[in-house]
Amino acid sequence: MSTVRVFDPLAHLRGDGDPEVDVFLQGMVFLDIIFTGLSSMPKNGTEVWAEGMGSSPGGIANLAVAASRLGLRTALGAAFGDDDYGEFCWRTLEEQEGVDLSRSRRYEGWHSPVTVSIAVHGERRMVTHGHQPPEPATAMMGVPPRSRAVLLDLRADEPLGAGHPDREWADKAHKDGALLFADVGWDATGRWDPSVLDQLASCHAFLPNAVEAMAYTRTETVQDALYCLADRVPLAVVTNGKDGALGIDNLTGEEAGVPGLRVNAIDPTGAGDVFDAAVTLGTLAGWPLVQRLNFASLCSALAVQEFGGSLAAPGWGDIADWWHRVRDHGTTAEALSVRRRFGFLEDLVPATPAGAVHRAVATIARRSDA
Repeated sequence: MSTVRVFDPLAHLRGDGDPEVDVFLQGMVFLDIIFTGLSSMPKNGTEVWAEGMGSSPGGIANLAVAASRLGLRTALGAAFGDDDYGEFCWRTLEEQEGVDLSRSRRYEGWHSPVTVSIAVHGERRMVTHGHQPPEPATAMMGVPPRSRAVLLDLRADEPLGAGHPDREWADKAHKDGALLFADVGWDATGRWDPSVLDQLASCHAFLPNAVEAMAYTRTETVQDALYCLADRVPLAVVTNGKDGALGIDNLTGEEAGVPGLRVNAIDPTGAGDVFDAAVTLGTLAGWPLVQRLNFASLCSALAVQEFGGSLAAPGWGDIADWWHRVRDHGTTAEALSVRRRFGFLEDLVPATPAGAVHRAVATIARRSDA
């Protein structure tokens, strides 16, 4: 387990007999190489120079880094190649980001997955190369660590509760008391099979975006989709891009919606991961629903103003810096509204807390101009 010291927003909950970790994750780690500052995509036979480049662990690592930077004790079960790409990702996650990799494994001769992302005018295109891990997740990890929460995606081909070798670990974690926070990916088939939602019977929370929520529930409005999902799961949250997010917590009886923050978004990579990690933190900490949604929207807004997945995930240092600027400056109606919405941060970060982390740069050369 890493000894990286970070600000602990769950310190008031810690006690004897606690789970080993706050959040456990499983999935594929990619080496992400991000090119930024291009005026246009290259045309056939031409070369375009990028103003910036960054390299960082991606894939499930985006979510692991987002959770760890928010002070959650985070463990990851993933396959890593024994090549330089895999070594870089392992070292960055364990030593720099404080992610527990005791349930991960290095495989000799397995090529680490790689994604190249090119961002132009707020849009991105990606090229990926990779292979399936050498063995199923449950066989690789064995028994997952006891955790407060597990973050995962629902999958039609690997459903929860069906004994699938890549999902059996999640069923074990759930039986051991972990709350399952689920998201869902884009359905490239266009079928949006509603039976995927049957897996919510095992979940505490579901956090899709508006398009996904309406497609799976066969509804025409975000609000109607939210109501359908809230019939299936204790905590339902639907994100709606620039329009913010809305949610229903059946356990507390709360329903809330928050607007998005007005920011100059340049790269959406990993914004959903940051949002999910922030909602998980707020739920574990026992915050009111409106505070959870505002906090998650803030974390996402901070992320989309920077380039590249885990590179952009904010830490408590970034959150404290933002709050102090908002608290101490601005007299417009918008500034005062934001100050009121986020006044709860004063109790969390009246000053930049000891051990607060900021975004970290990570490239093969350990420097980045992204």
